[in-house]
Amino acid sequence: MNHLKKPDWLKVKLPSHENYFQVAELLKAGGLHTICQSAHCPNIGECWERKTATFLILGDICTRNCAFCAVNKGKPQPVNDQEPEAVLQAVRKMELRYVVITSVTRDDLPDGGASIFARTIKIIKENLPDTKVEVLIPDFQGKEGPLQTVLEAGPDVLNHNLETTLSLYPKINRPAANYYRSLQVLNRASQLGAITKSGLMVGLGETEVDLKQALIDLRENGCQLLTIGQYLQPSPHHAPVARYYHPEEFIRLRQLALELGFKEVVSGPLVRSSYFADQLFKSIRSNN
Repeated sequence: MNHLKKPDWLKVKLPSHENYFQVAELLKAGGLHTICQSAHCPNIGECWERKTATFLILGDICTRNCAFCAVNKGKPQPVNDQEPEAVLQAVRKMELRYVVITSVTRDDLPDGGASIFARTIKIIKENLPDTKVEVLIPDFQGKEGPLQTVLEAGPDVLNHNLETTLSLYPKINRPAANYYRSLQVLNRASQLGAITKSGLMVGLGETEVDLKQALIDLRENGCQLLTIGQYLQPSPHHAPVARYYHPEEFIRLRQLALELGFKEVVSGPLVRSSYFADQLFKSIRSNN
């Protein structure tokens, strides 16, 4: 059982801005899910107040059982073919210029849901050509076809999270082979010309050596953008926090990652995969 006391720098205020409630109502009316809600993201108040949200497509029930994730697990419901249109309408009403789309893992689908990703990207691009689209995809069981389907739809950023170090994959209920599979996803996407991005959690018990190796592995497989954040235990049933990193440690991790060749890195206690994703994208554009 985890008895570590959460430090002050991890405390967030309750949402109170009217924008937060407007976004909540809009998403509810559209029957849409967000990873903000499903994963218990600590930044939900800040992001929704900025009128940004990460859309969770393909339902809100995942076919995998990762020990760090708060998303519901079990048998997913049938795919909603109207979901891409619903996302478009929400993006339009929120007047978003940068959209992040992710999904639960759907191992029950032949293409892992890649076709719905592609349709969602395309409908946004066709109707809102000035809006940038970032996708945070699952590994599609390592299949090349689904990844190709997503990339052909033209996302501006292809994000796939490595999550943690190789040595800790068993702790998060993932086979070690999946670590290399995730690196392969990023490598293929990079080889096909995509701007690639990934995310790491710290505080699960990783060593400094293993963490640096994960950073090296990401760079060697073409990853350009990176987020690093503190792992927070969603419930007593999830993997415990081994330790909390101090904000200064996140500054040092960012510097290390930049020294290893990442184009840009966002690193901090509350940083998550899509946290200030628009600014991360702008930074790589301005550096090219």
